Amino acid sequence: MVLSDIREICKEARKLGTVEWIYFEGGEPFLYYPIMLKGLKEATNMGFKTGIVTNGYWATTIEDAMEWLTPISETGVVDLTISDDTLHYAKGDERPKNAVAAARELGMKVSTIVTENPKEYSRDIEQVGSPSSGGAVMFRGRAVEKLIEGMPRKPWDCFRKCLDENFLNQSRVHIDPFGYVHVCQGLTIGNWKDEPLSELIWRFDPRSHPICGPLLEEGPAGLIYRYNLPHEESYVDECHLCYLARLALRERFPRYLAPDQMYGIY
Repeated sequence: MVLSDIREICKEARKLGTVEWIYFEGGEPFLYYPIMLKGLKEATNMGFKTGIVTNGYWATTIEDAMEWLTPISETGVVDLTISDDTLHYAKGDERPKNAVAAARELGMKVSTIVTENPKEYSRDIEQVGSPSSGGAVMFRGRAVEKLIEGMPRKPWDCFRKCLDENFLNQSRVHIDPFGYVHVCQGLTIGNWKDEPLSELIWRFDPRSHPICGPLLEEGPAGLIYRYNLPHEESYVDECHLCYLARLALRERFPRYLAPDQMYGIY
């Protein structure tokens, strides 16, 4: 994402009048450090609170982490979140802890995201069909490819509600470098490079949206019913079914199921 994109997104977000926070996430935003830093400054100057989500790969030592974080702390960034779990690092890797220690030394608000491997989390679950992740893992994208093997499943037609997003009271959107505006990762309402972001948001009608509409009516199972999709008899969770149903619908709705990278196509 280039600086002119960040400026335009912030300008349109301010026009909406309801946006309080701008987060820089990824992927990994620190891979584009100068652009991220400038974007944080510009978002702050426009009156937004700012945050970053990072895996802390750059925090090789506490001293090094201080060098990375000092310019960021000077922008007034409000929230720093570090991923710290075995899905990101080998056990014993100190980089997330170095990042947290450096942030605290600089007086920054910092927290961690710890996602347990669902196979470890559910090792003691005896009843097939019991919750497999306690809400900690949503099985879509790479999680479907890498983490569902051996997990408990439930019949496909019991997934009648989207548990992760409230499309009727949308509290956030994700904007990717290609311009797509996501109400859930890989589920978009359009592209701000084709239509201004503020207008996309104002015109969003979830009930008439070809994907959000069925999800509101009958959850992920609603996509199977509405479009008569081939399906398996059971899935790990709502996100697992929804992701594979959307994958099957991409050719029919390319505007709303994008970009390729969200569906493992590079």
